[in-house]
Amino acid sequence: MTKKKIAAIVLATAVVSSGLTLAGLGALLDVGRGNFGDVVRFFAVRRFIEARYVEDVDPHKLMEGAINGMVSSLGDPHSIYMDPEMFHELRDQTEGSFGGIGVTMGFKDSRVTIISVLPDTPGAAGGLKAGDEILAVDGTPVSEWQPEEVAFHIRGEVGTDVTLSIRREGEEDRDYTLTRGTIQLRSVHGKILDGTEIGYIRITSFAENTGSEFKETYEQLGDEGMKGLVIDLRENPGGLITSCVDVAKLLVPKGPIVSVVERDGSKDEYTSDLEAPAYPVVVLIDGNSASASEILSGALQDTGAATIVGTTSYGKGSVQVVVPMLHNDGLKLTIAKYYTPNGRMIDGTGIEPDVKVELPADGSADTQLEKAKEILTQKIGNQ
Repeated sequence: MTKKKIAAIVLATAVVSSGLTLAGLGALLDVGRGNFGDVVRFFAVRRFIEARYVEDVDPHKLMEGAINGMVSSLGDPHSIYMDPEMFHELRDQTEGSFGGIGVTMGFKDSRVTIISVLPDTPGAAGGLKAGDEILAVDGTPVSEWQPEEVAFHIRGEVGTDVTLSIRREGEEDRDYTLTRGTIQLRSVHGKILDGTEIGYIRITSFAENTGSEFKETYEQLGDEGMKGLVIDLRENPGGLITSCVDVAKLLVPKGPIVSVVERDGSKDEYTSDLEAPAYPVVVLIDGNSASASEILSGALQDTGAATIVGTTSYGKGSVQVVVPMLHNDGLKLTIAKYYTPNGRMIDGTGIEPDVKVELPADGSADTQLEKAKEILTQKIGNQ
């Protein structure tokens, strides 16, 4: 047998072997015939880069880039691939403590805007304000990242500095350098409003412990003589749907709280067993009340369990799941839309308040809270 024939046999064997390997992989991944060519193309590009790129490459980094590219191609600001560092920071945040500057952000119309600044945090001490637009982090424009990646670049080791380039209406753009601190996220704060029998509970986000914190505060205010309740969801960007449902079960009368509907039409419905609300309730919302805040306010509005006061909410009606992956990384993916008890899907539209009240531009008074007190005083009197 000639050398040419031997070489041809070896080459043919390699091609057949590669084909069988890819076919087996395609079957394992349940890849249809129409997509099999894409699988071949993907592995061919990866192999060519590994073999011919001018410098050595890290195969693990190539795979991370490929996954990130797939998620980015969805065009969904709420779906994101998280490398191990980002995934670790996300878990710290939802568990209630992390290194950061104490701001929450909203992502809309290709802009990253500060929704709220927590008191007694580096952000508050450094002069950041709700409504500030973040243009860059440590000199890198935020446009170079997916929107939700911005938060991960702002967070970091306690004691280190981060510089934000800020645009504020009526002022020149400027940089703020802040030293990261430990951000303890107790998400619920409450009190009896002075000179009244009205309780006031502010929920800043729906984190892991929000349900238990709300129950504790709610019961404490009841023991102090509360006869009506204001729930302040303004500048609340949302969070865990399970924590939102835990709060709703104390306020929403028996029946549905929210329905989560996936692409195939399958539905998960969260319900309440509460016979009747214990107190009249007014909920405060604004344009930065999003996601889980809208689930709670929508359920209370649809069931007549509360009067909604303020301005139209943000309009984020999608549900994300966080999936741990094999290398301490993770994937945050939009998997469903949610619907209020009356079947409303508010993504892109928001919750319209029952009583619309704007805040004065000069911040001279909290007209929304004053309206809430007025409504509750009347309801308590009618009881």
